[in-house]
Amino acid sequence: MENTNEINGQAANHTEYTLPAAEVDTDAKKDAQLTAQEKFVRFLKRHLLVILTVSGVLAGVGIGMAVRNMNLTRAQMTYFAFPGEMLLRMLKMIILPLVVCSLISGAASLDTRSLGKLGGIAIAYFLVTTLIASSIAIALAFIIKPGVGAGALNTNSLRLTGTVTNNKETVDSFLDLARNLFPANLVAAAFRSYATDYKTVSIGNATAGNLTYEKIPTGSEIDGMNILGLVLFAIVFGIALRKLGPEGEDLIKFFNSFNEATMVLVSWIMWYVPIGIMFLVGSKLVEMEDVVLLVTSLGKYIFASILGHLIHGGIVLPLIYFGFTRKNPFSFLSGLITPFTTAFATCSSSATLPSMIKCIEDNNGVDKRISRFILPIGATVNMDGAAIFQCIAAVFIAQLNNVELNAGQIFTILDRTTTVVNVEGDALGAGILHHINQQEMKKQAELETVRVEAIPNIKSEEETSPLVTHQNMGVMPSRKGDLESVL
Repeated sequence: MENTNEINGQAANHTEYTLPAAEVDTDAKKDAQLTAQEKFVRFLKRHLLVILTVSGVLAGVGIGMAVRNMNLTRAQMTYFAFPGEMLLRMLKMIILPLVVCSLISGAASLDTRSLGKLGGIAIAYFLVTTLIASSIAIALAFIIKPGVGAGALNTNSLRLTGTVTNNKETVDSFLDLARNLFPANLVAAAFRSYATDYKTVSIGNATAGNLTYEKIPTGSEIDGMNILGLVLFAIVFGIALRKLGPEGEDLIKFFNSFNEATMVLVSWIMWYVPIGIMFLVGSKLVEMEDVVLLVTSLGKYIFASILGHLIHGGIVLPLIYFGFTRKNPFSFLSGLITPFTTAFATCSSSATLPSMIKCIEDNNGVDKRISRFILPIGATVNMDGAAIFQCIAAVFIAQLNNVELNAGQIFTILDRTTTVVNVEGDALGAGILHHINQQEMKKQAELETVRVEAIPNIKSEEETSPLVTHQNMGVMPSRKGDLESVL
């Protein structure tokens, strides 16, 4: 009877899975019966936020081009950029609780084996895509040669002046990375990070004529969130909570609830995104001095960088996604228009993180454990777009015969396509890991089904096998007595 119940239980489960398919067919019939006007209204309701966000970008471009001719003062520019500044402040406000709670919840919800496997795949994906992006950039730089013909560039007319920074040694950069991974003060890591500075010290005696100067590295705290230290702490803390077992369940539930509440705040902020993006784009166009002169002087460099972003984001990353999932990457990316426009307007992967998590879960159905574990890490370490324009910039400066340019406005233009490529790489990486995780879950489910079905099959073979005679020993005498009575 137990076997029958198990089999019936499986059949009942199968019936439960087939019910949604019937409901889907019913919904499809209802959709077919809708008029064109009703379908249009339903489409608007479903994609209202995306339409408003794209409209905000287009309106921002129009307003910015119109306001440029009004010759606003610095104070008026500040007032004009205020709504966009409020959007950035709201997005940055939500980053810290979102990153910490998402990583703790994600690390605590995955077993150690799955966590290590997903983490290894994510690191390999980030490294490979960054290397591909760098290779594309270097190839384009040597093919297009953006520095050739730009030697007559007048930096004074472009106002590309800036402060001269001390070159940091490579070993100090790696040491700063290690120090930031393990912050001395976790609270201070929320708004400050460690950086190496240099001071010049005189050694020797000036009167004797043997005075020398030595550059000594000194540590200092600079403004800016130490996101690397917070990410590492959150992952390790989530693993520790899972190791506690039942004792850590209450704290895991707390961070899960905290994470869900943060996502509710994100959904509210998303409705302000169209207005904020409109003023962000418009204010950036107003602040730029002479776009025409910049493009004509550095057109080849800007063209090479944007072409590299298009090749990497439009061909390479979709091909990698298709190679792993065998699914259309552009249908996956179509659900992420709002994060892409946010990345274009804010020029910040971290500021785009809240909308990215919201859209990739709601529109693309990526598992929360995957998205809230991978996307915060990707927003921190995956910088494919930055690798493209920095590699092209290195070749560009070399081709200018060592003429160094501190072109902040160039990066203002390129940083937008750079951030979009960074965000796209994070999203497709999360989609690939979600697909791999789904395949692993299907394999485990199939193994469990085989094990459950194997139990009744083994018992039935034991009852009917002619080789097993001890089960029928008690039945034979009664059959013999029956035969004698018949005779």
